[in-house]
Amino acid sequence: MSGDDALLIERKGPLVQAIFNRPARRNALSMALLRKFDALIEELSTDKTVRVLVISGAGGHFCAGMDLTDEAPPTSPEEKQAAQRERNRRTAARFAAIAALPQVVIAKVNGAAYAGGLGFVCAADIAIADATARFAAPEVRRGLVPAQILPWLAQRMGRSAARRMVLQANVIDADKALSLGLIHELTPDFAALDTMLSEILADILKAGPGAIAETKGLLAALGSAVPEDYAEAGAAAFARAAASEAKEGIVAFKEKRDPPWVMPLPL
Repeated sequence: MSGDDALLIERKGPLVQAIFNRPARRNALSMALLRKFDALIEELSTDKTVRVLVISGAGGHFCAGMDLTDEAPPTSPEEKQAAQRERNRRTAARFAAIAALPQVVIAKVNGAAYAGGLGFVCAADIAIADATARFAAPEVRRGLVPAQILPWLAQRMGRSAARRMVLQANVIDADKALSLGLIHELTPDFAALDTMLSEILADILKAGPGAIAETKGLLAALGSAVPEDYAEAGAAAFARAAASEAKEGIVAFKEKRDPPWVMPLPL
């Protein structure tokens, strides 16, 4: 699949849909996909004709996070760490840009919404899901850190629930996600999810677009999800983890085996 095909962009009047389209990889985020997504967000930031952005995934999943097989050519350890740091900075900027859009952003979730995919859910203004949806922040199990999704998780769920989610790193189902405030609405199946989306769109399109943009500005003025200097600290922490435990953790993930730090329960 080409980089252009990895993200489908559909526009119908005031509605833009961005569809992650790597179903064979559960819509894991490749660099080509993210470049196209970033270009879309930059375009929408000044487009007053668009009123809603819907983010979804093709093929039964929302997004399984960063594609850990989408690697750059081998470089020195120093160059690799610098690249990891810059990649993580861009992740932070991407979530902030989604939240700052003047349009209403809706995450429409089915299947897996893991790691970076979970960040898209939390950066959106409204998140809806069907009963197949599953959510996880599995980074620590790979030897990585959930650096840039953590502030958005904490804002959406509260710090206590986010703390448990990123440290236990287990998968939660859609019912649990609803009870924790991770999503706003839950439907029994995908057809009902489409109906729910249509109802939400009908409500949003009754509102003045300027009033929506101003209201989002006021919400931002209440306080950023990301503390000052956090993004840089998160990028540094991610790069350190990627250069240490994650080397083995990612290999183990690719080989579908446990990394060496996995221990049995004490008797």
